[in-house]
Amino acid sequence: MATIYDVARRAGVSTKTVSRVLNRDAPVADKTRAAVERAMVELEYIPSLAARSMKSQKSGLIGLITGAISTAADTPAEAGLPEIHIVQGAQRVFENSGKTLLISDTGGNSERVPHLIRTFRQHRVEGLVYVADHFKRIDLDLAEGSMKLVLVNCIDERGTPAVVPDDEDGQLALTRRVIKAGHRRIAYLTLARAVLATERRVAGYRTALEEAGIAFDADMVAASELFGAMGEHQMIWDALDKFLTHANPPTAICCGNDRLAMAVYGILRDRGVSVPDQISVVGYDDHRLVSETLYPALTTAELPYNAMGVRAADLLLNMIAQPGNVTATQPIHVRGQVVERASLKAPPAEGNVYQLRGRNQP
Repeated sequence: MATIYDVARRAGVSTKTVSRVLNRDAPVADKTRAAVERAMVELEYIPSLAARSMKSQKSGLIGLITGAISTAADTPAEAGLPEIHIVQGAQRVFENSGKTLLISDTGGNSERVPHLIRTFRQHRVEGLVYVADHFKRIDLDLAEGSMKLVLVNCIDERGTPAVVPDDEDGQLALTRRVIKAGHRRIAYLTLARAVLATERRVAGYRTALEEAGIAFDADMVAASELFGAMGEHQMIWDALDKFLTHANPPTAICCGNDRLAMAVYGILRDRGVSVPDQISVVGYDDHRLVSETLYPALTTAELPYNAMGVRAADLLLNMIAQPGNVTATQPIHVRGQVVERASLKAPPAEGNVYQLRGRNQP
């Protein structure tokens, strides 16, 4: 294997000049640079990244911890999209910046995270991105100031720089669109109350109602507490039964995510209710494997995972390039778009009430 000394001899220069060409840390004449680069090609010389990083204190490596690889086929119900979309967005930015991204998967076991962090430290990564499977609070075992860190889809109590979805704005925009279609009686079937996104999305839903002069009705909100577990179908059925048998039933239903909307489609069909002719249904996430394949295609709010990955990578690169800058402790909220499809239309004419069948029979 060729060494830096071999390159220097072939190019007729000193090893110091070869080092300058490699590290680009001092001016070198164009003719000399060309001779060195030609010698490296001829000798198939591969620079030692370890040696270069020790000299420059920059390895060119970025670490990323995720569960996207091992859990992609078994995404938790609280998650909207597979987190691989976040990873893809970040990868694109790091690639364009000339950094090399090292990805470690947790294997679905959060206890592996401290070990992965130590491994990345040993490889002298310049910064670390931690990607959560859904929006939640975490507590990473990371010594203060030991590594540049950006959280994605999660927050912590330390105020670590974080990039998260703007769930409140997303639900606000989506509910506004439902109201604009003419609906005044809008139910909301949320994800579990313990999910951080639920509180923020309900806030957005309530704000949209208030803006339109529509009174909030607690009977029109229900949480699918067991979503993703045994008994979930019964929970969804019971919530819909509550909505549909109300004295003043809804003409539209907002759902906590697209997977939940898919279940709602099926139950409404069993109950003899047509979407959207008798009741409109909207989701959240724009999980296209669901939203574009349902019939009718689902109106939904985008969960901007790819954009979050891009924003997180850009933030980390800025932190590395300007280490002296104080980073804001408030999370960066990334907004998605409302994607309107055929599941949302104007409410049926007054008096066109749906006739239910099969009550309480999941």
